[in-house]
Amino acid sequence: MIRNQITLKQIEALVYVADLGTFRKAAAALGTTQPNVSVRIAAIEDTLGIILMHRDAGSVRLTQKGQEVLAAARRVLHSAETLLE
Repeated sequence: MIRNQITLKQIEALVYVADLGTFRKAAAALGTTQPNVSVRIAAIEDTLGIILMHRDAGSVRLTQKGQEVLAAARRVLHSAETLLE
């Protein structure tokens, strides 16, 4: 059983922020607000106990661990899409 849960919405937010480069663009693409995306990313960081990205004046840079988690996040989303197919 998963001790601390990470949701697909949180994983999706991580991928969108990484791909689009800002929380604001990710929020627009996801049809939500920037604060909501920030909360989703913070929840993943809290659950994993690591910093995934550095936030600088509206832009983000993934940490080394963030890049590793992003690769796993992409696999999870791909698996979820496959399941739904």
